[in-house]
Amino acid sequence: MGLLSWIIVGLIAGFLAGQVMRTGGYGVIGDIIIGVLGGLLGGWIAFYFFQIGDPMSGINGTSILIAFVGAILLILILRMIGGRGRSRRNYQ
Repeated sequence: MGLLSWIIVGLIAGFLAGQVMRTGGYGVIGDIIIGVLGGLLGGWIAFYFFQIGDPMSGINGTSILIAFVGAILLILILRMIGGRGRSRRNYQ
């Protein structure tokens, strides 16, 4: 998949994940980064655990779905890592 395809799929997946997870999004650049990294994570999971041959094969529904699931997982991981520090500061 070409760089432009990764960016387009990442933008779509990052935007959708931001809306579903109610984060309000991370801005255009942040959504692209979350979506592309989510695509990498989702593609790795789809390839190694579900034996999907070429999970990220262009701008299509399957690629967007895989990147979307990966982006949601990435947001959950970021919340687990970053959430602890914020909650301590609020109680002090």
